[in-house]
Amino acid sequence: MRATTIHAPFDMRVTDVPEPIVQLPTDAVVRVLRACICGSDLWAYRGEAARQPGQRIGHEFLGVVEETGSAVGTLRRGDLVVAPFMWSDGTCEYCAEGLTTSCVHGGFWGSVGYDGGQGEAVRVPFADGTLVKLPGEAASDGHLLTGLLTLSDVLGTGHHAALGAGARPGATVAVVGDGAVGLCAVLAAKRLGAERIIALGRHEARTDIARRFGATDVVAARGEEAVAAVRELTRGQGAHAVVEAVGTEQSMSTAVNITRDGGAIGFVGVPHGSGTGLDLSVMFDRNIALRGGVAPVRTYIPELLPDVLDGTIDPSPVFDMTVDIEGVPDGYRAMDERTALKVLVTND
Repeated sequence: MRATTIHAPFDMRVTDVPEPIVQLPTDAVVRVLRACICGSDLWAYRGEAARQPGQRIGHEFLGVVEETGSAVGTLRRGDLVVAPFMWSDGTCEYCAEGLTTSCVHGGFWGSVGYDGGQGEAVRVPFADGTLVKLPGEAASDGHLLTGLLTLSDVLGTGHHAALGAGARPGATVAVVGDGAVGLCAVLAAKRLGAERIIALGRHEARTDIARRFGATDVVAARGEEAVAAVRELTRGQGAHAVVEAVGTEQSMSTAVNITRDGGAIGFVGVPHGSGTGLDLSVMFDRNIALRGGVAPVRTYIPELLPDVLDGTIDPSPVFDMTVDIEGVPDGYRAMDERTALKVLVTND
């Protein structure tokens, strides 16, 4: 079959790899219908996250179950399923607590020795604990399938950020970052009842999506200028709930400085750079809380799924470029050059 492999910085290839097979009784094999490229994949693409030559890549996909191991009890051949960006057994103490990203048997797609989502099929460990069954009729609705794909990562991650920040009815929420996760955090904050949502971003095409998702205000600035603008919009106080969806020192510093005293920051931007942007004395003096990290999206999928199915929320606009499997390297280039927000990969 065909699958995306990484060989060196900026060297993505679509190559022939062995078809996946059931190796353990708890496995399933899923034929991929939709996958996508994540902003976090770009760290490997740019050489800022180590990968072995020929390693698989991609952690967001949905598809149809093709084969199951003898111990798989909740799924059968032909089921339409979505996979969260990590697999988990569903039975350990962390999974029982909802922190599936800390599963003692969990792992990331594309890890050495495992399949990546940007291919034609994937072997799924611990299929019962990992995969979530979708209505079969969704397979014939391309627009709905695209929206459902966001459940694998960006929608659940945006939701995690909004929850960590304390988005709630009546609250003012500010979102630092106009990537797909930041935009989904806007959508999540709206869903959670936020009264005012301030999106920080300088790319008009993206902030237009933010407005569509529920942003009431847009701040097209960075650093001190952005802080001043948010303060002006909030009577000098800042936002009750702030999402940090970038991961740089500057973005975290901005998040701290636009948070209202007694407020909270939900951080989901993968940290990178030389520092954190945090001044604990400032956070202590102003009673600012910090919550976030790797989103346990497997836990959130059952909660978010009904709203995507019935159209209450439609996250599909985060995809602004579509390629087939052979076009994945072009998709990486487009995202790296910021000519695409998020690239959809179709295997129809």
